[in-house]
Amino acid sequence: MSATLERSTFRLAVRVQVELRAPPAAVWSRLTHADAFPAWNRTVSRIKGPIAPGARLEIEVPSAPGRVFRPTVVAFEAPRRMVWQDGSAALFQGTRTFTLEGRPDDPAEGPTTFTMEEVFTGLMLPLIAGSLPDLRRVFDDYAADLQAACDR
Repeated sequence: MSATLERSTFRLAVRVQVELRAPPAAVWSRLTHADAFPAWNRTVSRIKGPIAPGARLEIEVPSAPGRVFRPTVVAFEAPRRMVWQDGSAALFQGTRTFTLEGRPDDPAEGPTTFTMEEVFTGLMLPLIAGSLPDLRRVFDDYAADLQAACDR
């Protein structure tokens, strides 16, 4: 597992994928239980709000102390796909997509392939891209923590 980074003038994407020894429903349960996030995921200090369709979340992360991210859950297809989005599509927007894939012969069973991708776009991206942290390590830590939690 090693996160990848793709960059162009108006698009920046970070992606990580890992195989988990748990069925998609168990992984989904962990990803949608906001209060328990900091107990298993070192990349998140706090999530306030229900992780549910249309919900607006408040997220604090150690990599950006003092900052609160406020994405909206714009897609929620349990237990396969979830999308969080924050910002303005024209100016600067971040879209994080979580995808869970079970076995091809029985998608409800484990193992589960977990993919997380965040794509930043917008006219402001060229101006602020240099101030954005390299999220590859954060994504690697997120995936490793999820893998460890699923192995317990």
